[in-house]
Amino acid sequence: MRGVLGAAVLVVVAGSAVAADRADWRRVATKEDRGRLRRWRDAWVEAMAQVRASEHARAAAALGALVDGDRALADPALPDGDYRCRTIKLGAKGMTRLRYVAYPFFGCRVSEGGSRLVKLDGSQRFAGRLYADTDARAVFLGTLMLADEARPLAYGRDRARDMVGIVERVGPARWRIAMPYPAYESLLDVVEIVPAG
Repeated sequence: MRGVLGAAVLVVVAGSAVAADRADWRRVATKEDRGRLRRWRDAWVEAMAQVRASEHARAAAALGALVDGDRALADPALPDGDYRCRTIKLGAKGMTRLRYVAYPFFGCRVSEGGSRLVKLDGSQRFAGRLYADTDARAVFLGTLMLADEARPLAYGRDRARDMVGIVERVGPARWRIAMPYPAYESLLDVVEIVPAG
């Protein structure tokens, strides 16, 4: 993956310095997050089954490749620049929660040679690192920032704030991060990322 692969470098993960091989996210990911990634397909199948059985089936189907777990193109690397991103929550952990929620787009930015991703605005923001994995996917490790917090916690300090996801390109200029079993509400969060403007 051009521009994302690298040798051992000093990586700053959500504000904390971690010596790691950027291509090996496994050295940085928590045990819990490695487990969530291993079960990504289970999360996807269960979440989409709930959505298809709900009144939101048509809205989810309209998202096309974004919610197709088997759709990914080669070269998932995100070039540096400004993007628009939105979160779509699929499935629910409890019976009373919504099975589908699509939030509006907010500003996001990729920097540091395609290795850092930050959501710039909104009441819930994320910041973290993008790690090379295969020719068709990268891995995101980050943390959640709330309300007026100016800086993210270091990844690995708070399990409820840690975020992990599979980064894939699903169109010529369209990416997603699939986050299985997030800490809150849903079974799967899909973050859609498209260029700004």
